[in-house]
Amino acid sequence: MKQALIFVARAWQLGPSRVLPPSCRYQPSCSQYAIDALQKYGAIKGGWMAIKRILRCHPWGGHGHDPVP
Repeated sequence: MKQALIFVARAWQLGPSRVLPPSCRYQPSCSQYAIDALQKYGAIKGGWMAIKRILRCHPWGGHGHDPVP
């Protein structure tokens, strides 16, 4: 399951992310954060952390350096 979710994040990085204008408010990007969280914590906890990060990435959310804890 973890590898499938990492594949989805990498596909996003190689596909739509390259065509769309850059809009991520955090460093590392949300897709890289998801990959790092999945590798470190696994599919369930890492996936949950990635979802929470994506939900925070909006104009009224935070910004700046936010690595995987």
